[in-house]
Amino acid sequence: MTPETAIAALKSHAVPGKALQMAAYHKSTRPFLGVANPAIDEEVRKWRAGLDIAERVQLADGLWQSNIFEARIAAAKLLTQARIREDTAVWDLIKSWVPDFDGWALADHACMAGRKRLQADPARLDQVELWTTSPHMWTRRAALVITLPWTRQNHPKSADLLIRDRVLGWAASYVDDKDWFIQKAIAWWLRDLSKHDADRTRAFLEQYGERMKPFARKEAARKLK
Repeated sequence: MTPETAIAALKSHAVPGKALQMAAYHKSTRPFLGVANPAIDEEVRKWRAGLDIAERVQLADGLWQSNIFEARIAAAKLLTQARIREDTAVWDLIKSWVPDFDGWALADHACMAGRKRLQADPARLDQVELWTTSPHMWTRRAALVITLPWTRQNHPKSADLLIRDRVLGWAASYVDDKDWFIQKAIAWWLRDLSKHDADRTRAFLEQYGERMKPFARKEAARKLK
């Protein structure tokens, strides 16, 4: 399957008028087809069934390079899978997309695919740590969004607790960054963590909460009892 064939399949689901609505909602000038998320899921399931990992990587690369919103969403979905035996090419491709992030929707879908690869090989966190000092805001934000699985473990191992503390250190380095999306990402990480590790969340807020924006501090503490 070629990217052109895949994009044509996506276009067959286009809803009249939806492309303009989506462009306005996402505040983006990139091309939109006007395809709803369930329809993208439907096509991606078909493609997965007939492609091996190397073919999926090749197709995902072409879809992302098209710069079409729904094609990029489909590219991320195509690579979102828990178990992949040889996943270096998958991780490398997802990682290559990070500098292209320019909005939350594409970034979050790509990070969902990236989370699976980080969980498969946590040593890749060394590469993610480099994102935390990037001048590109969406890259810095991605370091928190892609590590969200470490907030959600009910019975973390000691290695997982070390990762929690490591990422909390990254979050601490962000607290003086007043960009709304960065503050929201800190709050998101802490809010999710609070449901499984309230003590760490409280300790972070006690130390750094006053330096966060009020909305972020409130959101971070929302699930604490």
